[in-house]
Amino acid sequence: MQPRDSARTSGPGFRVGEVVEVKSREEILATLDKHGELDDLPFMPEMLQFAGRRFPLYRRAVKFCDTKDWTGMHRLDDTVHLEGVRCDGQAHGGCQAGCLLFWREDWLKPVSGDAISADAGSEADPAAAAGCTEADLIAATGEGDEADGTRRYSCQATEITRAGPERLAWWDARVYVRDVRAGNSRVLPMLRSVLVLLFNVVQAGSRRYLPPRLRLIRGGQKFPFVLGQLDRTPKATLDLQPGELVRVKSKEEILATLDRNATNRGLSFDAEMLKYCGTQARVLRRVERIIDEPTGKMLRFNNDCIILEGVICSADFHQYCPRSIYPYWREIWLERVE
Repeated sequence: MQPRDSARTSGPGFRVGEVVEVKSREEILATLDKHGELDDLPFMPEMLQFAGRRFPLYRRAVKFCDTKDWTGMHRLDDTVHLEGVRCDGQAHGGCQAGCLLFWREDWLKPVSGDAISADAGSEADPAAAAGCTEADLIAATGEGDEADGTRRYSCQATEITRAGPERLAWWDARVYVRDVRAGNSRVLPMLRSVLVLLFNVVQAGSRRYLPPRLRLIRGGQKFPFVLGQLDRTPKATLDLQPGELVRVKSKEEILATLDRNATNRGLSFDAEMLKYCGTQARVLRRVERIIDEPTGKMLRFNNDCIILEGVICSADFHQYCPRSIYPYWREIWLERVE
């Protein structure tokens, strides 16, 4: 493939809400190199099952939050997320994180005749027609042996910063304009998000440069003030199973289970989870293993960890990152609805 023009932007291509079709396996494989990648973004074996199927476009992946090295927000071009299309982890040791998949526009095609084609302005290199096979995709999932602990997995989550290396400055207004123009957010919610970000930047400055007695609101803590006070955090055992209906406890009840780092037995309660307090949802699954993004190793959980159906990070306090990651819940933060 010819290298992608780094100056090319993520619009206007496919539109949020537009129904698109995933190209055939053969068409997609023809866009990939021997490592199963297109412009450093892996196409994973788990994605083959969606070939030929149609989905609404959920978000344009104009940016992403780096959950590997925590370097902030990064830019991404010519990439989208599809409605409800998540990784099932079958080619990656049964990882249960359920990440929303990234799709290059080159792997999709329009359904309606008046839609803008994702192929416009790009040409496939004939030499790449046999550049990748399904066996190559499997080989690219990692190296080493799971049995002896040497297995290191490779997936979109572990490699995403290679696909989008450009870091975005929080003060660059173009970051937020792109989101609104892409249809990922409306103007007023985005403005609110920026104001919260500005407030937290000021709060962080007061924590860094001022003595405790002179720090701003609540000692300079970040809004929306998810603060615990415990030295040792409690545990509750509900033995929740997929399909069971639960209610998320109130903010006050959950804060009473957290330490000063807003964690319960090492698992953080994030500000994005507050919006679900008092709401009901069904258990999607118990999480027992996920891939550690910095190392590629499989992490196995000994403590309770729950994912709820339809309960995602909406990034209201994180610049509207479109990744829609599943938050993890301790059972002590939930109660069974009989």
